[in-house]
Amino acid sequence: MDDRVERGLALLVRLEHESLSLSDTIDRLEAVTTDPTAIRTILDEAETRGVIDREDATVRPRRHQYLRFGRDVISKDGEFSCRRCGASLSTGYFMDLDAGEIGPFGSTCIRKVLGRE
Repeated sequence: MDDRVERGLALLVRLEHESLSLSDTIDRLEAVTTDPTAIRTILDEAETRGVIDREDATVRPRRHQYLRFGRDVISKDGEFSCRRCGASLSTGYFMDLDAGEIGPFGSTCIRKVLGRE
């Protein structure tokens, strides 16, 4: 299976909300890929595996395993471009998931991807 699908599934397992709109869920999955076919595959596979429930335009995670800064969200110094907004970064934040790293993101974008802003 495509590694984008596995990373997308790993991200959905870590959603921090009781429910999200489909639009907000897709916004978070765009941290992994902007390919609409891959996003659809991630959502379909997540429902099949019992990671989420979907009803109309609402997504409800079945589990809540929050990402913690310092343990699951790590920072690295270097020259990066934010995966979400494209800004130049000297410090990049990465989600360290079982399926692989997702990032880099700037300090504001990582909070948006995690749903904390």
